[in-house]
Amino acid sequence: MLRRPLIAFAIATLSLSGHAGFAQSAPPAMQAQVIAPDDPLGPRAAELRALLAAMGLYDILAIMAAEGRESAPDIAADMFPGQGGAAWMAVAASIYATDKMTAAFEAALPLERLSDADIAALRGFFESDLGARIAAGEIAARQAFLDPALEQIATDLANERAAQNHPRIAQLTTFNIVNDLVERNVSGALNANFAFYRGLSDGGAFATPIPEEMMLAEVWGQEPAIRADTVQWLLAYQTLAYEDLSDADLQAYIDFSRSAAGQAINASLFAAFDTVFNAISHDLGRAAAGFIAGEDT
Repeated sequence: MLRRPLIAFAIATLSLSGHAGFAQSAPPAMQAQVIAPDDPLGPRAAELRALLAAMGLYDILAIMAAEGRESAPDIAADMFPGQGGAAWMAVAASIYATDKMTAAFEAALPLERLSDADIAALRGFFESDLGARIAAGEIAARQAFLDPALEQIATDLANERAAQNHPRIAQLTTFNIVNDLVERNVSGALNANFAFYRGLSDGGAFATPIPEEMMLAEVWGQEPAIRADTVQWLLAYQTLAYEDLSDADLQAYIDFSRSAAGQAINASLFAAFDTVFNAISHDLGRAAAGFIAGEDT
């Protein structure tokens, strides 16, 4: 089970120019500007939600939820073909509910990694014209990739540019190195796959208990394929997401990524996403185990 790579949330947002229709949204809690005593984002909740909204994070979470729901039939076809049906789709829809994912993400965000100065610098960047265009471009590209045909077009363009040693590919490669996107995404995918196997085991999918060492060996055997897929997916996605940015714009984004604030938000967002997707993967595995055993629960 390969999740879509997490992409540069490390200061990753999208561009509004040329992508009308992808208005950034915030959850009701932020729109009301009311901070509950037990708010997971604490006393800085309003500032943090404003930042996450400016980055397009809430929009991306909604698209990730849609990606998960759309992948549910593939899991059924691979693991319990001819079974599941509407019952499995309902389970997957519950696991990939946008509101649940958003709440889990906010609860998992390591607030101690983000200082007040970091938040101020991040908002200054992402609430600027360039930051807004970056965020809108990323949202639009992620939405476009829900259509396999559009994803293939972006993949073909990225491959063509790579074969031509196009300077944009070199910039994107630098961006990925600065944000450690390949390693973070590969690590996240491996951890999520291991969580899925553990969910299968916890749900009784195997006739006899499977040692964790065997699960780990199976997961590590997937690493080369996951790495290759991640590299290609990142370049295709970024080719589309940043197509409206000039080289100078993209360089400014790279430079900001190197800053203390850029590095802090990158690490924080990946930590939160890893927590969320490990839990989702475990829940999917456990739920799938019931269908493998012939139970629609």
